[in-house]
Amino acid sequence: MTEKEKKAGKPKKAKEDEKPVVEEGAKEVVKETEAEEVEPIIDAATSGVLGEAVEIVDESILKKKVRQGLEEESLEERQRMWVPRTDLGKRVYRGEITSMQQISRMSIPVKEVEIVEKLMPEMQEEIIDVGRVQRTTDSGRRTRFRVVAAVGNNDGFIGIGCAKGKEAGPTIRKAIARAKMNVKEVKRGCGSWECGCGTPHTVPFKVLGKSGSVTVELKPAPRGVGLVSGEVAKSMLSLAGIKDVWVKTDSYTRTGLNFALAVFNALINTNYMKVGEREIKNLNIVTGPIKGSSPVVKTEDASN
Repeated sequence: MTEKEKKAGKPKKAKEDEKPVVEEGAKEVVKETEAEEVEPIIDAATSGVLGEAVEIVDESILKKKVRQGLEEESLEERQRMWVPRTDLGKRVYRGEITSMQQISRMSIPVKEVEIVEKLMPEMQEEIIDVGRVQRTTDSGRRTRFRVVAAVGNNDGFIGIGCAKGKEAGPTIRKAIARAKMNVKEVKRGCGSWECGCGTPHTVPFKVLGKSGSVTVELKPAPRGVGLVSGEVAKSMLSLAGIKDVWVKTDSYTRTGLNFALAVFNALINTNYMKVGEREIKNLNIVTGPIKGSSPVVKTEDASN
């Protein structure tokens, strides 16, 4: 065999992979995205905890998906395209019902989100908890998102909703819709013996709420104390319009869903306490909103 034949029989060396041509503007974008994803991993790796790095990556991904899920069509477009399907929705659409207080007095369940959006367009939304749940099937583990959302007008109305789904965006919208259809009134007053200012800034009396193993106790606080509680309870109480309160919790409050439901149950229980006319005048107890165009319950009696 000649040298030429040997050289011809040898396979050619593979050339180095050629780098794709990238424009200057695209290079900057790639560098920024890589820095955003790598920086939290490097910070956690330097601390010597690998599990912390995984949690930070998951949290950053969830936050991005939450921001994408909150981008939806405007409120005016939804109201313009709304075709009511229930009798309550038709009455709201015709203008026969003009406030959420009228619906709460009738004890009729709300089955359409557009009803709440039309009567209370100033409703604020907040994501309480975003987590992942797994279910083992024959084909393996199925991972889904669980979102807990709360809505409120910062003036006596609050709602909470929970939803699960494969994608974060639709699941967030579903949780917010369920929270709006679960809006309830809250009683407020000046129930602290240390205050006596007469303005409805706290809960009128001590109330208890429970969900699962979590128990929450709300106590009236004097004006200026603020919301002495955790982040979950603080966000929900502010949505309800409560400015000062002492919160006492029991059991495993790191479970965001049970903690939020316990606070919501405590706020609802303010409506089930029997209160006489004398206490209503002394504590200035108000049910529902105290500002805006919505009617106020027993404000005249409380002011006398």
